[in-house]
Amino acid sequence: MKKLILALAGLGIALGAVSASAAPEDDRLKVVNYLKNKYPDIKVDDYVYGALAFSPDSKAQYDSIMEFPPFVGVIDQGKKMWDTPFKNGKTYADCLPNGGKMIVGNYPMFDEAKGKVVTFEDAINACRVANGEEAYKYGGKEMDVLTTYARTLSDGMKMNIKVDSPAAKKAFEDGKTTYYARAGQLNFSCASCHIDAAGNNLRSEILSPVVGQATHWPVFRGKDGGDIATSLQTRYVGCFKQVRHVPDKEGSTRFNNLEYFHSYLSNGLEMKSSVFRK
Repeated sequence: MKKLILALAGLGIALGAVSASAAPEDDRLKVVNYLKNKYPDIKVDDYVYGALAFSPDSKAQYDSIMEFPPFVGVIDQGKKMWDTPFKNGKTYADCLPNGGKMIVGNYPMFDEAKGKVVTFEDAINACRVANGEEAYKYGGKEMDVLTTYARTLSDGMKMNIKVDSPAAKKAFEDGKTTYYARAGQLNFSCASCHIDAAGNNLRSEILSPVVGQATHWPVFRGKDGGDIATSLQTRYVGCFKQVRHVPDKEGSTRFNNLEYFHSYLSNGLEMKSSVFRK
């Protein structure tokens, strides 16, 4: 493990040095092709399973758990929240595109009118406020439980993040900078683990690749008992802390831009939310 940590601290593959003027699709293809060359026997589509793509035994255990997942009650609770009308009688389905179905793959998106990245959680809160309700805390239990169900309405949709304006490209580049920037006492970047060392073992864990990571949140982690929903940005907080770096709060501009870049790298892959992870 010590050797791997030292190697991670010193690694810096050319992917991180991509020119700021590169097109987003060039960035995505460089990462995808890097993984293809490193692991030619793994299909890109299988990266939606994260680290499980590298371990048939772990994938088989996952499949078994997902037949009777321990968190069904949480998803049912989220469905009840979704279906319960606001005080004015309307529901989330009334104010989200397509009734909230098959839309999550479009998020995060850049809102030109607001001049910033908007996440699916932002859209949920905008719906609540527009209907006279208080916004939920980003990363709070209410939001996490609600999205365990709300995101399942887009299962099977392919990630479809758009970066189609100069302002959107600027936000994308900001997220990219955060992803590749070394930080914290351990001097790691997100790319150190999830590109440079993807597929390697760190302690008892296989490091998952960045491609596919954004397709399956929230997740229920075995280490949390298997019945607590964890959002993607809450995982960002955890990763920052693991490298001994002070994290932003969920929903910050920095983390929203990071999620924008991060999600774009999974474009074209199918979504499957509310899943189990070790």
